[in-house]
Amino acid sequence: MSDNQNLLAEQRRALILDEVRRRGGVRVNELTRRLNVSDMTVRRDLDALARQGMVAKVHGGAVPVGEASTHEPGFEAKSVLELGAKEQIARAAARMVRPGTAIALSGGTTTYALARHLLDVPDLTVVTNSVRVADVFHEAQQAGSGAETRAGAATVVLTGGVRTPSDALVGPVADQAIRSLHFDALFLGVHGVSVEAGLSTPNLAEAETNRRLVRSARRVVVVADHTKWGTVGLSSFATLDEVDTLVTDAGLSGREREEMAEHLPGLVVAGEDDADAVVAADGRLGIPGPAGTAKAGGTAGTPSTADAADPAE
Repeated sequence: MSDNQNLLAEQRRALILDEVRRRGGVRVNELTRRLNVSDMTVRRDLDALARQGMVAKVHGGAVPVGEASTHEPGFEAKSVLELGAKEQIARAAARMVRPGTAIALSGGTTTYALARHLLDVPDLTVVTNSVRVADVFHEAQQAGSGAETRAGAATVVLTGGVRTPSDALVGPVADQAIRSLHFDALFLGVHGVSVEAGLSTPNLAEAETNRRLVRSARRVVVVADHTKWGTVGLSSFATLDEVDTLVTDAGLSGREREEMAEHLPGLVVAGEDDADAVVAADGRLGIPGPAGTAKAGGTAGTPSTADAADPAE
């Protein structure tokens, strides 16, 4: 929450509530530093949340009320969390996408950021169950050209389905649409990532739709900032073995990096000096070898000729 200043009270309280539920409790002094507001402002926010039955106040802070694993923040609340990290992740992930490929983008604020970075990649086919992601491409196609479509603009397939609080489309309609499709890579936003639970979400219907997305993809790239590591939602939908690459940010501790590297075949830490080298190491959607080293046939930062000739493999 370090990027958040001058927020409206409603936005600030949504952020506080999400932090309480995600971490299992917060202290007033932590919130004052992270939100850049006064001690009195935080206490007023906690009082308001307590009156609504959303948190329980304790000495020096607040703890959650109810089961955290079922809490699903809305898109607007999540959109102001970890803004800098999401932009770095989006830039790194966008460098993995080659022109003319078929990709899928799940719902989420990080995939929304990624969509904006893909607008200049020509001739993409984009499958998405995110209303927000589809809007990014639609608005770009219309900008400056009336009803005409820009040359090389992405072809977007919106799955349909029932809308979640995070503006993802889920349920039987979405599942059926995805079942018949196949794409080169899936870029997947998640509620939580952990060794024990794998990838998880608080929404049962979204979990099933995400399972379908994973099964339809040749490569699975998870885009998730450091706050998602260790978070567990109500329903798991994939194991870490099903993930090819995790793109995250530099907010991870050394211990968390070691744990990730031990359980994930590919790890890209965006926003660090060596991030570009790791992203480019493979040349096939940027999936690095063990411990972030280049695979045979390519060197860090220089895709091999064979890789460049066949980006979909």
